[in-house]
Amino acid sequence: MEEKRLIPYSVHLREDIYKKLKIAAGERKASGLVRDAITMIIEGDDAHTSGYNKGLQEAIKVINADSVASGLVINGHNVAKSLATTLQGMIIQKEKSNGKKKTRGN
Repeated sequence: MEEKRLIPYSVHLREDIYKKLKIAAGERKASGLVRDAITMIIEGDDAHTSGYNKGLQEAIKVINADSVASGLVINGHNVAKSLATTLQGMIIQKEKSNGKKKTRGN
């Protein structure tokens, strides 16, 4: 699975939210917290589905980064690729209300 590059984006926040986010940033979680929240809203997922999908995506990253799994081939099948493909198929895709998935540029 190809890693997508992250593009910086500025957000204006109320002061009380900013202060709470700054505390989270002290724990080095602010960027991920904001990114996950925006992704969840844009993709239309609920908290459970978003967490489930994020867990699967993290598992795929771990499998793809593991040199042992990547080098293991059984019956002509690469174990890492097989596991990553299986997990990718488990990611929940939510349909848009009009039945069409949103595409780039829409």
